Amino acid sequence: MEEKTDIKSLTLEELKSCFKEQGIQGFRADQVYQWLHQKQAGSFEDMTNLSKELRRKLAEDYELAELKTADVKVSSIDGTRKYLFELKDGNVIESVLMKYRHGNSVCVSSQVGCRMGCRFCASTLEGLERNLRPSEMLDQIYQIQKDLVERVSHVVVMGTGEPLDNYDNLVRFIRMLTDEKGLNISQRNITVSTCGIVPGIIKLAEEGLSITLALSLHAPNDEVRKTLMPVANRYPLAQVLSACGTYFKRTGRRLTFEYSLVKGVNDDPKEAQALADLIKGYQGHVNLIPVNPIRERSYVQSDSHSIGAFKERLEKNGINVTVRREMGRDINGACGQLRKSYMDKNKEG
Repeated sequence: MEEKTDIKSLTLEELKSCFKEQGIQGFRADQVYQWLHQKQAGSFEDMTNLSKELRRKLAEDYELAELKTADVKVSSIDGTRKYLFELKDGNVIESVLMKYRHGNSVCVSSQVGCRMGCRFCASTLEGLERNLRPSEMLDQIYQIQKDLVERVSHVVVMGTGEPLDNYDNLVRFIRMLTDEKGLNISQRNITVSTCGIVPGIIKLAEEGLSITLALSLHAPNDEVRKTLMPVANRYPLAQVLSACGTYFKRTGRRLTFEYSLVKGVNDDPKEAQALADLIKGYQGHVNLIPVNPIRERSYVQSDSHSIGAFKERLEKNGINVTVRREMGRDINGACGQLRKSYMDKNKEG
């Protein structure tokens, strides 16, 4: 049986082109696109200003990807919501809604699982299953908006998966998310996190986007970084930072350096000094993250004294730094934890 076209992954121009080939009037593409991306219709039947005949034809020719909510956990500490979504093929992914003074921020997944193998991340324990399509990335935000009945204003691609390992779908997702005929979220309110895929960073610099790039750094030298992140064996820090420099030059967007603090591994003042020396010329901002312990690894979170001393040393060197506020600690807030516990439970069942 021929696979149906995933209509929610098509740009408006592509939809118009498809409709033209099918002899459907051009203005109908605008209507359908609005139903999909502004009104977030769950089915073709919901598109009430289309004729029954056209709705039937669309259902025959196109697939309308919609995620099913498998679980929602709400933090009693800060209102963070963690969503577990089921895909049509039975795979599950997770997304997180964080409420800030500046608006609602959603952290989306870009892959089912991950093959990067970072040692402190639960997302990678089962390996990579597959890439997410643009529709499946968009629908994480659409489902959360529907559940919340509030607008999402900020998006971070920092959930399960390495976004630059799903490059084409990622860029299409960003363009559709920021399209004025879609949710029209400002590109400046979108952050993409990478563990340091050098060719992807350089390619992204040429896309003409105004998004923030966040580099998962986690160590001030290759030696420590290799123990935490297998990708460091392929792309040494000098190459990664050179690519980040290219990104900054091309886009003018200040970089964010993510640094997970692991007790006794990368959190002493010497490492703070080495980090300051490493990134001094990069116009960057450091986001210190007290690591979330996961059952399968022995890593322990740095104590508050070490975190404070690390931050102070960076600031003394003129580095802009914040300690990330822990969100949703009581609901398995860290990447991959909810999905992992759900999969373990289903295996036992």
